[in-house]
Amino acid sequence: MKRSEINRIMQEAKDFLRRRQFHLPPFAFWTPKQWNSKSGEAAAIVRCQLGWDITDFGRGDFSRFGLFLFTLRNGLPENLEAREGKIYAEKIMIVRKDQITPLHFHRVKMEDIINRGGGRLLVQLYGSDAREQLSESPVMAEVDGIRRTIPAGGVVGLNPGESITLEPFCYHQFWGEGADALVGEVSLVNDDLHDNRFYEPTGRFPAIEEDAEPLHLLCTDYSRFKISR
Repeated sequence: MKRSEINRIMQEAKDFLRRRQFHLPPFAFWTPKQWNSKSGEAAAIVRCQLGWDITDFGRGDFSRFGLFLFTLRNGLPENLEAREGKIYAEKIMIVRKDQITPLHFHRVKMEDIINRGGGRLLVQLYGSDAREQLSESPVMAEVDGIRRTIPAGGVVGLNPGESITLEPFCYHQFWGEGADALVGEVSLVNDDLHDNRFYEPTGRFPAIEEDAEPLHLLCTDYSRFKISR
């Protein structure tokens, strides 16, 4: 992705969130120069990979395959093992109309996906077998506390206010219907480097062509810009 495209998506996201009256934390608006002045005081933000996350999943077509995310809070994988510290995460996402987040599951993370407003969110589900391939068996999923049996490849539609609980090893892909959707995620610790299994080869984070200065840093920029952790 070009940095200029990422900057444009960031600005569109800020406008969308403002219209929805969803407010990001102050560090969301730091410039790269401000980051350089923060030294070690923002170490937890860097260590837990909080902040902006924009991806085209390596497809080169953000409008068709892509996702905007902002990680609001997160712990570390070792917190789960030690059973201490922050063991949860929260994200806000913008799922655009007809924009697909490709089929994947998480080996550890259990998550709730919540439609916070806007368009309808469609979530397609598959179980996985011992070889991590698609299973033909039905999927058990909880929709707003109600246990449901979903046929393999079935699609659950979530209207604003509705949510679905996804267990580990449950393949899912989702997209917006009718309009862009504001989508929340509440989960166990998020580890995008090790915990995602995409059904087809997919790049979770994009390669970036630096054709412009960053509007704000992505969470994957922290190491590139040598932000202290």
